[in-house]
Amino acid sequence: MKNRCKQALPGRTASASLSRGALAALLGATLVLGTAPAAAQPAAAAASAYVVAYRDVPETISAEGVAEAMRQSTLAAQISGQIVELRVKVGDSVKAGQVLARIDPRAAEQALSGSRSQVAEAQAGLNNALRSFERSKKLFAQKFISQAGLDQAQADYNVAQARVAALQAGAGQASTARTFTVITAPYAGVIAATPVEVGDMATPGSPLLTLFDPSAMRVTATLSQSSLSAIQMQQAARVEFPALKQTVTANKITLIPLADSRSHTARLRLDLGQVDGLLPGQFARAYFVTGTARKLVVPEQAVLRRSEVTAAYVLGSAQDQPQLRQIRVGEASGNGFVEVLAGLRAGERVAQDPVKAGLISGAGASAQKK
Repeated sequence: MKNRCKQALPGRTASASLSRGALAALLGATLVLGTAPAAAQPAAAAASAYVVAYRDVPETISAEGVAEAMRQSTLAAQISGQIVELRVKVGDSVKAGQVLARIDPRAAEQALSGSRSQVAEAQAGLNNALRSFERSKKLFAQKFISQAGLDQAQADYNVAQARVAALQAGAGQASTARTFTVITAPYAGVIAATPVEVGDMATPGSPLLTLFDPSAMRVTATLSQSSLSAIQMQQAARVEFPALKQTVTANKITLIPLADSRSHTARLRLDLGQVDGLLPGQFARAYFVTGTARKLVVPEQAVLRRSEVTAAYVLGSAQDQPQLRQIRVGEASGNGFVEVLAGLRAGERVAQDPVKAGLISGAGASAQKK
């Protein structure tokens, strides 16, 4: 164990080598994840090996953004009245057409009843005007009334017709207003806010509920105008959510054709679809592809991170135990690999399962002491 701690990293100074305390803490944290076998096993059995090599990986530029729902609605009152029922609360999932709240319908029902009564009255007047017009036509044919009398009877009939049509339209409007007393979900989604309570007075335009659809999310990222020309819009972009510790690939990138003259930035929308646990307003970081570069890379799962120590288990021959070596890495390339800046050379083999490799290395050290 001590001999391994004294090894210096290839191509680096002795100050960059892994300290004894850090290495001991790293191995200790690794060994507590499992029980070491009684006897050492060959390094080839520790984990599948990966040969460190140069690969063509995408180069990216990052931009910060905010998650938002592609469909988010604030349902407002369209009539005045007291809220008599509120069936949902924040966080509830609702279906399309589900009743969410109700406004006192009595005023709307009385207005509808009054409108229908007026229509019935106007319809009776229309029937009377029609009979009078028919009589006037017969009398005019018998030369008992003048042309002016016939014209007046026809005008009265036309006025009655227009009055019935106007009142029927008013009754239809009253009938529509009665439906506004029931607030329903326009689509399936999640309730994000309920700024009212039962007993509050609703007025036209006042917000009652906020609803969003979690199955269609997107991120709006802000990027400097000078970086727009370097982005390859046809290439897939990655979106990282630090709060969720999750990275997803955007389905589509759309440039909003409006730049900010003050900050000299532009905005891009990245459609994501459904992301479990993602909420509107959460912070996101988008990575846009600008080109490709040839870099020395290893799989991300082969890198062991403990506190401030970043290392990998280097495999020698089948009889040698895995050797823990500190490395320095760069940014993840987005395709499962991470760039190696120092600590490894092309052609070396590393364990893709560092935890298992650490258990076998610890078992080998115990066997040597015995």
